[in-house]
Amino acid sequence: METEGLAFHETLDLHEILNLKTVALLKSKLIQGVIFDQDLRTLLEKNVQMSILDIKELQRLYPYTKTEKIGEHA
Repeated sequence: METEGLAFHETLDLHEILNLKTVALLKSKLIQGVIFDQDLRTLLEKNVQMSILDIKELQRLYPYTKTEKIGEHA
């Protein structure tokens, strides 16, 4: 059985979630430089590591995304 891939709205959702995760990752990395509380810094580092794993997992879905409508040819 062949996998059809993600629907167009799922492809859009994937892009939106990936963008959100990427921005959150960058924000956590930047904030780490100005935080003096070690407990908060530890939480931010954990958030960074989890975000990296999430982004890698989302990127594995890219081969299943649709980029052109059915019947359209490049």
